[in-house]
Amino acid sequence: MIVAAVSIGAGAPQAAAAVSCPSGVESDFNGDGIRDLVIADPEAAVGSQADAGEITVVYGGGKGSLRINQDSPGIPGAAERGDQFGFELAVYDEDQDGCSDVAVGLPYEDIDVRDTAGNVTVVPDAGMIQIIHGSTAGLGAGAGVTEYWQGEGRPLGGVAETGDYVGYAMAAGQTSAGVPFLVAGFPGEDVGTYQDAGGAAYIHGVSRAVAGFNQDTTAGGDVPGGAEQDDRFGASVAASPNHFAVGMPGEALGTYTFAGAAAVFSHTVVNGQPKPLFGMGQDQDDVSEYEETGDVFATALAMAPYRPSGATSTTESLLAVGIPGEDNGGVRDTGAVQIFRITATGTFTELNWISQVTPDVLGTDEAGDRFGHELSAINTSPNTVSTGSTVRLAIGVPGENSGSGATDAGAVSIVPMVGAPGASDSWIAPGPDTPIADQEDRYMGQSLAATPSHLHVGIPYGPAASRGIEKYAWNTPGGTPADRLLPGTNGLAANGKALGAKIR
Repeated sequence: MIVAAVSIGAGAPQAAAAVSCPSGVESDFNGDGIRDLVIADPEAAVGSQADAGEITVVYGGGKGSLRINQDSPGIPGAAERGDQFGFELAVYDEDQDGCSDVAVGLPYEDIDVRDTAGNVTVVPDAGMIQIIHGSTAGLGAGAGVTEYWQGEGRPLGGVAETGDYVGYAMAAGQTSAGVPFLVAGFPGEDVGTYQDAGGAAYIHGVSRAVAGFNQDTTAGGDVPGGAEQDDRFGASVAASPNHFAVGMPGEALGTYTFAGAAAVFSHTVVNGQPKPLFGMGQDQDDVSEYEETGDVFATALAMAPYRPSGATSTTESLLAVGIPGEDNGGVRDTGAVQIFRITATGTFTELNWISQVTPDVLGTDEAGDRFGHELSAINTSPNTVSTGSTVRLAIGVPGENSGSGATDAGAVSIVPMVGAPGASDSWIAPGPDTPIADQEDRYMGQSLAATPSHLHVGIPYGPAASRGIEKYAWNTPGGTPADRLLPGTNGLAANGKALGAKIR
């Protein structure tokens, strides 16, 4: 259905809604019981402001769409050049009213800092997060926007500094105890004298309690590692109802710079901080392969709830770690993914190493493929014993060359998270078997979003006619998408610059 986008604000027409927001329906911004979709174009121009960014909500059931940017009524601030509103997205019910809310990351937002004399200093790229609330009248028509940024007396505390990039990575949801949470990374945070050591915030509960932490934090237990220059802790995050993980792809392991590592936490809060469980990197005996300069382990993370055979509840998690800089057989930056099982007691076991040289896994291992640059995981049946057909992982391969030789056309590999990865995998790539032109610089696989029924693949670059969002069934081999959202349809901008760079 082709619909016209409307501006947010009082008096604006909104999507048809139910009387009250139902509980238990994810990504339902207007409370009608139907899943909705939010799509970002962080490079969209707003008026004369290049790369200001905007998001579009496409309501399920053909009930219209809504386009939002920082010039929309009710959204604090103003659209400015380079803000990249929508660079990152997360969806959860922050205020527990039954309607989903959208957390919008603006890591390139400049923050005004006022001193005691009233003088204002502009801090470039300090970053912030805006949470736009759902309601029965549509997204943004209910409670006011909640904002998080750094500075004295501000929600995240600390100090706003140039290049902190608050909101660069986010993951959100509800814990197994029913507590709403948001994990936000700011990988440019300086810790002491260490530049770009990185930091993160855990925002939880309807009271919106904030716990800021980094690799030198000890209040809730020692966060793995120690703050060092260029660790970039918070460059990636992932979460399930049972655990969450924070990536530090710049972590040096011994003399190997940018080898990368990750830290895993419980949602249990101890002394105001989330409880750290363990760190992991390829320098450990229980992690296969070995550390190398430029592996950038944990560039991407994805997590899903997991119930092993014999268990009567879902208290564990599966964690996928993307290693796009991994060299396989001496071939540079081919990439790989490792999958780990995380138990309720806080231990981990490696389940799988996956690359394009893994037996029966589709695709060909080539230099610069960057297999694992982006990840998205789902458990389609979290209340039953997990199987290879219910826990699925989409792996972005943005550097893949097409069958016709188009450089960096990109691709997506879909594999089971348990069992043999090549037993039920599928492959999606531009080419004659799909409606996606296999021209160079498509970078398919840079944008992925999982729902219980489908995988959404964003294709924000390349020829305008075939940009947009492709929707695929999880257990159907790649080829013809189940649906397509193209520029100029469903309320999406006809001239989007990077439409679909993020989807939730």
